[in-house]
Amino acid sequence: MPASQSQSRMPPTGSKPCVLIVEDSYMLLELLVTLCEQHGVETLSASSGEAALTLLREQGSRVDWLLTDIRLPGLVDGWSVAEAYRQIQPHRPVIYSSTTANLKHPAVPGSIFVTKPFVIADILRLARMMANEIEASRQLCA
Repeated sequence: MPASQSQSRMPPTGSKPCVLIVEDSYMLLELLVTLCEQHGVETLSASSGEAALTLLREQGSRVDWLLTDIRLPGLVDGWSVAEAYRQIQPHRPVIYSSTTANLKHPAVPGSIFVTKPFVIADILRLARMMANEIEASRQLCA
């Protein structure tokens, strides 16, 4: 898949929590998408910051949480993706990931940073925790 292309796998809206995964490593992106979906989390995915911004413009209201690499190809990095996401979803969770990062850049409030290589099981635990919190919040609002 070219670096600027995005993809989404879309079950019926509202049936599951939805994560936007932004990762330029195609193999890691596919692994994360597969594992999230196996654990009942709907996914949208992008391999560049520009593609992520497009998805956010089109479907940002559906995204319950964001998992983004900080260093991405092109002009838009993970910091910028998270800031754009928080304009749409001001209180939703954000997970940043990177092998090395300029951590002097301010992260959005309420975010988590994981260092690569990370253990996929840890990401899934975070995803389940966030999905459970989002589901509980939805039930309270219903």
